[in-house]
Amino acid sequence: MAITVSSPDFANRTRMPDALTADFGSTAPVIEVTGVPAEAVELALVCHDPDAPMPLGFTHWTVYGIPADATRIAGDTGRQGVTSAGESGYFGPQPPVGHGDHSYYFWVYALSRRVEGEPTSDEFLHDYADDILEQNRIVGYYSR
Repeated sequence: MAITVSSPDFANRTRMPDALTADFGSTAPVIEVTGVPAEAVELALVCHDPDAPMPLGFTHWTVYGIPADATRIAGDTGRQGVTSAGESGYFGPQPPVGHGDHSYYFWVYALSRRVEGEPTSDEFLHDYADDILEQNRIVGYYSR
């Protein structure tokens, strides 16, 4: 069974609700996960906007230390890592006005070892790439 990622807050490849955005409070969405491999010891989540006008895009959320048997990830789950804004926790979408739709990829990773500390998303992907057993994502869109 492959890992699946969904959300009760928005359907895959649809517009994200205003409440989830930085302009309206940055409420973290609930992310639901099923099909985690039995050998996974931990899950991690990275929300990334590759459309941001920055060389490496913009990371909106990192969460580490999620139990492998978790079926729900929310703003109070695991160890909240640092965003591209330099803050921990969820930082909702806030693309430049008139920039068009941005894509927000909520990646969930099933890992064969535990993540130490709160690495940036780039550090995580570099340091733990070989430890990813499975991954999948849900994508939301937002524009201003």
